[in-house]
Amino acid sequence: NPRMQVSHQPRIYVAGHRGMVGSAIVRALQAKGHTNLVTRSHAELDLTNQAAVHAFFQSERIDQVYLAAAKVGGIHANNTYPAEFIHQNLMIQSNVIHETWQSGVKKLLFLGSSCIYPRDCPQPIKEEYLLTGPLEPTNEPYAIAKIAGIKMCESYNRQYGTDFRSVMPCNLYGPGDNYHPKNSHVIPGLIRRIHDATVANAKSVAIWGTGTPVREFLYVDDMASVCLELMECHKSLLDSHAPPIQSHINIGTGREISIRELAQLICNCVSYEGNLEFDSSIPDGTPRKTLEISRLRALALKWAPIDLRAGLALTYRDFLRMHIARPTSDIEQSNPSQR
Repeated sequence: NPRMQVSHQPRIYVAGHRGMVGSAIVRALQAKGHTNLVTRSHAELDLTNQAAVHAFFQSERIDQVYLAAAKVGGIHANNTYPAEFIHQNLMIQSNVIHETWQSGVKKLLFLGSSCIYPRDCPQPIKEEYLLTGPLEPTNEPYAIAKIAGIKMCESYNRQYGTDFRSVMPCNLYGPGDNYHPKNSHVIPGLIRRIHDATVANAKSVAIWGTGTPVREFLYVDDMASVCLELMECHKSLLDSHAPPIQSHINIGTGREISIRELAQLICNCVSYEGNLEFDSSIPDGTPRKTLEISRLRALALKWAPIDLRAGLALTYRDFLRMHIARPTSDIEQSNPSQR
């Protein structure tokens, strides 16, 4: 009886299901046969509104929560809207984490970001380097909010015995990204500018910064599949590979690339043959940011992320399919505030 099967499935709420990470988590859950999924658009449920979030959790009888809703952006957006980044993210997390506990939900997975770590901490970055030094100033408000989310999960676990977990991915990219020429992260921003330069037959394309910073990138559907595996991991297995209390775990590939090499890979992907001009007047951000992933490897998950070249090809295909028939103004408006 199909109805009987559905009733045995956990009722899973994906917060931020229209953003890049949330939509990938929904795809991954559906691919595993989950049909009992709960989603709400920003128009249907404003996660910064405590009363609305309380009413939602009281009425929906949720079993698991993936908290992927956030206000996100690249260096330019973080520098321009610091108040929005800290306020909206703190409100979203506080409301969702608290109401998850309040309504009796035992399991939550909180999506963080590798920018939580100190700007100049040793490389590769271990989980225990959290709160050991100053943050990168360009995205400090966002990072502070994400750190608060991690500590909130840990505190609820300590006081209430909940099973709230946090994952810290390296830089993510893939379908559903924001390709705004200014307010986007590095890969979608480069795809947008290099594509536009190709179409315009431009002799050169401007690349922000010096091209020397080194980064690690993970395709978003790979991130989603590891999130599902971690949600299914028994708590005792996770705890055996973590210091007491600490709830967060790094998610990365163990492979890194300079922004210059990345831009060249994207040129190859887009078939752009002009020159790259690096604008050193624009800040580079952190010089190197690679995550140490021995805790993740120790869990021996059945997980193998695709390589960057293959991921970029899939991402460019998504960009052409989703955005290229539409003018930039539409793309600006489609930038989801809850990602």
